[in-house]
Amino acid sequence: MPAAGHPNRRPTIADIAAHAGVSPTAVSFALNDRPGISARTRSRILAAVAELGWRPNVAARALGGRRADTVGLVVTRPARTLGVEPFFAQLVSGLQARLSADLVALQLLVVEDVPAELDVYRRWAAERRTDGVVVLDLVSDDPRPEELVRMGLPAVLLSGDGTPGPVPAVFADDHAAMTLLAEHLAALGHVHVGHVGGVPAYVHSARRAAALHDAGARLGLDITTVPADFSQGETAAATRALLARDERPTAIVYDSDVSALAGVTVLAEAGLDLPGDISVASFDDSELVRLAHPPLTAMTRDTFELGEVMATTLLSLVRGEPVPDVVDAPAPVLTVRGSTGRVPEVAA
Repeated sequence: MPAAGHPNRRPTIADIAAHAGVSPTAVSFALNDRPGISARTRSRILAAVAELGWRPNVAARALGGRRADTVGLVVTRPARTLGVEPFFAQLVSGLQARLSADLVALQLLVVEDVPAELDVYRRWAAERRTDGVVVLDLVSDDPRPEELVRMGLPAVLLSGDGTPGPVPAVFADDHAAMTLLAEHLAALGHVHVGHVGGVPAYVHSARRAAALHDAGARLGLDITTVPADFSQGETAAATRALLARDERPTAIVYDSDVSALAGVTVLAEAGLDLPGDISVASFDDSELVRLAHPPLTAMTRDTFELGEVMATTLLSLVRGEPVPDVVDAPAPVLTVRGSTGRVPEVAA
C-alpha cells in the first residue's frame, strides 16, 4: 500500500523507518542483510516492509550496478517427490552449471502452495535477495507472472503454451512430442491406450493429455487419462484403475520416469510382461528408464540443457539485454526401446 497520506506515492525507506520506529540506517542494514542491528530489530523492519508493500526500484538498482548475484527457484511440490525426480535434478544441475560460469548462485526453496510461493517472491524482492527467479509448473490462470511484473522481479517461465505472456518463457513443444508417441503406438496396432497424466492444473500436463487425445481421435485410438501427482502411491492407484477397466489398455503412457517405474512395478505384480502383454512408454528419459528391464521407450530431451537455456535467458533479462517473449528449446524426440511392441494377438 502507498505511504500514509500519499495515496499515489511509493513507500520509501524513510516511511519504513517511521513505521518501524527505527533509523533509516537501520532499515538500510536490514534490507541489505548487513550486520549492526539485532535480530529483533531486523524482524520489526521486515514486518514494516511487508505491511507497507515496499519494493526496490529495479531501474535505480540496475543503474547503480547493485546485484545480489543470486537467482531464485521456488518449487511448489512435495519435497519427497522432488527427491526422487530425475527431471528436477537434471534441471537444477543445468541451471547451476550455467549460473556458476558467471559466479551467480542458485537459491532454492520448497513451499506448499502458490500463495506461499508469492510470499517468498515478495520477501526476496523487498530484501533484494535475488536478481531474478525461474518459475516452474505454470497453472491455468496463474497469478505469478502478473505479480512478478508488479514486484519488478525479473522472471523466466518454464514451458507455458508457446504464446507470449507477461514474462519470457522457455518453451519445448511437448504437444508435438506426445503426438509422435501416439503415432508410434498406433503403428504397432494398439487401440486401447491408457495415460497416467500429471497434475491436471499444470499447463504442461494439460497440453500432453490434449495432444494424446487429439492424436487418438485422428488415429482411431481409445485414450483413457487418469491424473496423478507423480508420486508412487497415486501412480500405482492410477495404473490399477486402468487395468480394472472392461477394455484393459494394451499400452500405457506415463508422464514421468518415476511414474513409469512405479507403474511397471504394478504391472509386474499383476503378472503382465513387457511388451508381450502390455506396452509402456514414459515422457521423460533418464538413466532410470534406460536401466529398467526391458529399457523403456521414452520421449527424450536434454533436461540439463533445458536448465542451461533457462539460466542464460534469465541472466540476459537481469542485465537488461533483449529477450524474446518465447525462447524455443529443443522439442523431445521419440526413443524406441524394448518396452513397446505390437499389440498382443489376444487383444488385437
